[in-house]
Amino acid sequence: MKTKKLVELAKTIRSKNAGTDRITFDIIFREKENYELVKKSGALTRETVAKLYGIPDSRIADFVEFDPAYAIKFTINRLRPSGSFGEGDVFGCQQYPPLYDIEIPVEE
Repeated sequence: MKTKKLVELAKTIRSKNAGTDRITFDIIFREKENYELVKKSGALTRETVAKLYGIPDSRIADFVEFDPAYAIKFTINRLRPSGSFGEGDVFGCQQYPPLYDIEIPVEE
């Protein structure tokens, strides 16, 4: 089966702070068709996120497919508050790259 990487289908893939204790991720699509393709593929789920980031499902606060904006959004709880000693990404903006390589099945 042919696949495309998520980064080839999405317009925007980003992460950012969602308060001091959470990081939120946005995957936004320009075309409804690409959004529906990813959503229906089952390749991007809570379980996928937990496995990809090596975290328990309990750290995922939210996972939402938001049809009006052609967007998938999820939020994870940080282990340490933003800016605290030993925390490596104060703004939460460097956490999204692993999402790029998620393989999405596409019809040939």
